[in-house]
Amino acid sequence: MAWNLLCSSAELADSEAREFCVAGRVIALFRHQSTFYAVDGICAHQGGPLAKGQLDGNCVTCPWHGWQYDIASGKNVLTGKQMLECFAIEVRDSQVWIDI
Repeated sequence: MAWNLLCSSAELADSEAREFCVAGRVIALFRHQSTFYAVDGICAHQGGPLAKGQLDGNCVTCPWHGWQYDIASGKNVLTGKQMLECFAIEVRDSQVWIDI
């Protein structure tokens, strides 16, 4: 695993998300209550873009078919099953870094 710069922390407002391609993977970065979360950016159901989904608290809803995930754990909200990989995030000097 290696640390990669994603963006400035100012680029993402609270309750917003953004999609990044890092190390050949699609990552969804979320900011909720001033905390950053990063998970696989592709829905486990049929590949929908999670960064374009609706964020309600720690729950993101895939815009394609409504599957819901906890952005802190990567678990499916309905079943509690681990569905998405989560990634460590650090904010250093107002820059957001991901360990992938």
